[in-house]
Amino acid sequence: MTASAPPWRNLRVAHVWKQFGLAGGRAPWILRDITLSFPAGSFTCIVGPSGSGKTTLLNLLAGFETPTHGLIALDDAPITGAGRERAMIFQDVANALFPWLSALENVEFGLRVQRLPRDVCRERAIAHLALVGLDRDRDKFPYQLSGGMKQRVQIARALANDPAILLMDEPFAALDAITRRDLQEELVRLWAKTGKTIVFITHDLIEALLLGTSVVVLGARGAMRGQFPVDVPMPRSPSHGDFMRLYDQLQGVLEEEVQRAKRGVEVGQANDSEGPERKGDDHER
Repeated sequence: MTASAPPWRNLRVAHVWKQFGLAGGRAPWILRDITLSFPAGSFTCIVGPSGSGKTTLLNLLAGFETPTHGLIALDDAPITGAGRERAMIFQDVANALFPWLSALENVEFGLRVQRLPRDVCRERAIAHLALVGLDRDRDKFPYQLSGGMKQRVQIARALANDPAILLMDEPFAALDAITRRDLQEELVRLWAKTGKTIVFITHDLIEALLLGTSVVVLGARGAMRGQFPVDVPMPRSPSHGDFMRLYDQLQGVLEEEVQRAKRGVEVGQANDSEGPERKGDDHER
């Protein structure tokens, strides 16, 4: 299996604000004026303290939620809902797989929804289970699989549908350290092999720096603190000097945001419900 050219050049977020509740009301803003670009083939990790809006941003990229203000688009086409060019991989793998289906049948499920021929579904599912190292476990049911194996099935299921973009919400957070490291290495290998665009949420800064071509830091109350390129050659090691210098830089930014979260204070944000209209912004809608 070789990498193919992604059908989309760029996933972009332009001046996105997100508020749950009535726009302009007193509900807090979960995301504030986020502008980001995810070029085709990039691997972007998103970090930030709890409550910074990481999962909300991923749900917006998936089309599960819509921005209150701003634009999310594939090239110049606004995202208005879920689409086959994007696939979500969840942290809660125990509920992500159908327990009554085998690993093979779980991977086949999305293909059968597309009404592809049965032999095509079977061939593609077998190939993608082999890609994640589970070709000998394809007839096992989820209860017979370890947590890491279940996550591999979920990744195989996503890849089998050939999305251009993988959206991953802390997919390794519940795994033990050894399994987590194995899957990190496996994911980097799959990314290099398939050429997919990956957006990956994590609380672990070391994980973000091991995996990403760039790291996005979200602030304590949903404001973006920067997108930092990771110019460290693969395979990466925390013992590399450039790795540690970038880690120290970003750890300082994160610690500052954690302190802001504890104080409940956002620099330049006097009112938690203050949004783009009150600022007089001329953002895309």
